[in-house]
Amino acid sequence: MAKRTAVVALATGALLALGSPGALAGQELPGVTEGRAAWSGADGELAARGVSFGVTRPAVESASASFPAVGGGLDVQRASGEVWLGGAVRLDGASGQQPLVLAGLTLRLSGAAGTLQARTAVDGRAREVVLASVAASGAGPVVREGAVTWAGLRAELSEEGAELLSSWSGRGFVAGDGLGVLDVTVGTGVAEEPVGAPAANPTPTAGSSAEASPEAAAAVSLARPTLPAGGQQRVTGEGFAPGAVLLVAIDRDTRYQAVADGDGRFAQDFPVYGNAARGAHTVEVTGVAGEQAVVGAEFEVGEPAG
Repeated sequence: MAKRTAVVALATGALLALGSPGALAGQELPGVTEGRAAWSGADGELAARGVSFGVTRPAVESASASFPAVGGGLDVQRASGEVWLGGAVRLDGASGQQPLVLAGLTLRLSGAAGTLQARTAVDGRAREVVLASVAASGAGPVVREGAVTWAGLRAELSEEGAELLSSWSGRGFVAGDGLGVLDVTVGTGVAEEPVGAPAANPTPTAGSSAEASPEAAAAVSLARPTLPAGGQQRVTGEGFAPGAVLLVAIDRDTRYQAVADGDGRFAQDFPVYGNAARGAHTVEVTGVAGEQAVVGAEFEVGEPAG
C-alpha cells in the first residue's frame, strides 16, 4: 500500500486528547464544561533546584500559570470528580538538556484532597505518572450551583513524581517536595463570569506556542510504506519549529518524544511488534507548542518475515 500523508488541524486541547485517559470513571458524571486552574509557586520551588517552569498553550503565564479546564466529570454536591486541563508544563534543566514535557494534566479530586496526573516521555518512551498529591491547607471546597472551587491546594511530589524528576534532572527530588499551590474553579454549566481569566497579554515562556511558527508546513514520511510484523520502521519530519518538542504516537498510542533540530527536522526509529495486526497502521506527530498541525502517515504491516 502506498504511503499516505495526512494533515489535520490541531484543535485546542489536542495534546490533552493524546495524553488523557479515554475511558474514566468521571465520564459518567456531568461533564466539566468551564473553569480554570491557577498554579502558582511551582516556578520558585523548582528554580531552587536549577529547573525552570513554563507552560504551553492554551495554558498561559502571567502572575501564575493558568490552565483552562477542557473536560472531565464532576459531582458538584460531593465536590469530587476529574478535571482535564488544557496545555502542558515544560520543565527545562541544564543547558543542552532535553526538556521534560508534562501533558495530559488531570486533577482527580475528592473533597479537600486528590492527585495530579500527567503523561510524559523519558528516554523516548511515553509513560503516565501520578505526579503529585494535592490537599487544601485551609477550608475545604466551596460548592455553589453547578460549580466547585478548591482554593489553596498544596501540591507535593509523589514517590513516582519524585523519581521522574530525579531521573530526568539528575537532582535529588523526594516525595513531599513542594510543587506550588493550585486554585481550581470548575463547573458543569455557564458561569456568571469567567473563572480565573488570565491576563490579556500573557508573557510567552520557553517552549510556548508564541515561539512557534504557525506558518510552517510540517510534514512527516516513513522509510517503509510496507513491512513485515517484527520489522523496524523510521519516521522523519520537517517543517517544525527549531527546538520544538514533539510527541510521536503509533496507532494513537503516544510512545516517543523527539526534538526538532535547528532546521526543524527530526527522525525516530521504532519497532513494529511481531504480533502487530496485518493491515494499515498510523503514525501521528504532535508539536507540543500547539499551533502547528498534527501530521501523520500510514504504513502497511504484512506477515512476519521468514
